[in-house]
Parts: sequence; structure tokens; C-alpha cells
Amino acid sequence: MSNETPVIAAENETRQTVLLVDDEQSLLDVFSAALEPFFEVTTAKSAREADFLLQKKSFKVVVADHLMPGGNGMNFLVRAREEFPHMQRVLVTGYMKPEMLLRSVNEAALFRYLLKPVSLGEIVRVVEDAAKAHDMSVAAG
Repeated sequence: MSNETPVIAAENETRQTVLLVDDEQSLLDVFSAALEPFFEVTTAKSAREADFLLQKKSFKVVVADHLMPGGNGMNFLVRAREEFPHMQRVLVTGYMKPEMLLRSVNEAALFRYLLKPVSLGEIVRVVEDAAKAHDMSVAAG
């Protein structure tokens, strides 16, 4: 698509794959547009849809909104941690009490959490860092 140097993508398993989970289509669209020049982006509008996608494809990074109808992003990320420990998890939230945030960071072993509104530069930077952390985690075993 672009003339940019590809980010280490020698084989399919090393593709920089990202899963975005948010019930707001407008946010999925904006975040996807910001990330697609650098990553292969897949989107899901619910935790249930994201669970299904995790069974079909491997992702280096998952970015999930905290509050969504039909299951919150935090519970989804905790499940994802158990099944896919190398996949890096990022939580996006509009508001969370400090004690809940600390518990969430520990339970889901979050790579980062982002408070809304999230700038496009910030989401790209965090996902790039998370993809590098994934690769280091896999290399370390």
C-alpha cells in the first residue's frame, strides 16, 4: 500500500497484527486509520466478537475499550491474558477509580492503559511499543 519500509514482516507469524475492540464504530474507524499505515488492523465491536477473533487469528497487541455493552473490556483482557500470555494488552478508559485501575493493571497484566480522549499519536506510539514488547516476550520464551 505505501512506500514505507515494512516493519519486520518476513513471515506471516511475525506480521504486526493488532486487534481493536470498541463498541463505538467512529472510534474504531479513527484508530484504524491511524494504525493501518504501520499495522495489520482487525476490529471488533464487542468482547464476544473479539473472543471469536482471537480463536481465528493471532495478534501481537489488543486494544480494548473498558465499558462496552455485553461485557467489559477489562474482563475480556483478563481472559485474553490467560489464553494468549505473549499478546500485549492495552485498556482504553474514560474513567476509572485509581484502586480499580491498579487492580485491572495487575489482573490483566496490562502493557498500558490510556485515558480518553486518546490522541492518535499516542495510540500509534503505545501500539508500536507493545508490539516490540510482544516480540521480546516471545524471544525470551
